[in-house]
Amino acid sequence: MRRALPAVALLAAWSVAAAVPAAGAPPGPGQPSWTGEYSVKRFAATKTGTSLAARQWEPDFADTYTFETTCTGDTCVATVVDGPAPANPTLPQPAQYTWDGTSWVHPYDWEWDCWQGEGTPKVWAPAHSEAYYTPQPDGTLIGSWRTEIADGPCAGSVIMDVAAYPVGPGPGTFGSSS
Repeated sequence: MRRALPAVALLAAWSVAAAVPAAGAPPGPGQPSWTGEYSVKRFAATKTGTSLAARQWEPDFADTYTFETTCTGDTCVATVVDGPAPANPTLPQPAQYTWDGTSWVHPYDWEWDCWQGEGTPKVWAPAHSEAYYTPQPDGTLIGSWRTEIADGPCAGSVIMDVAAYPVGPGPGTFGSSS
């Protein structure tokens, strides 16, 4: 009887594991995918908008991230699985982009840290951002990152172009995997 107990427990564990749906699977044929290592560039030097922050000069900046796509039913999500941590601790992690049929979209709420000059403390304010990355025939993704800052000295909008470039040999994978 004692030997049978571990076997029954193991069988029960396998049954429960089989009944729980998987978190997601790699994209199948015809499903969109944004997978691999990409240099993600934000064109901050040419940003626009109504916020004080939109008028403050800053250089363009880029970081390299690794994306992994999983699909559950008709929903595909590209998740950043490796890359530098953001300087702003209020940004949701990991970043996740959902395929909307045309673009990878990442909506999120966070706190904007409004810079007002050297020696002046930053003012934090609620913000909502939406980033869109649309696959291009050459293997890149291009899009826009729009942020609405709710209040404070930086209240208003900040809009900048964004792009993602495959890193390493060969083109990255996104769009349709067929």
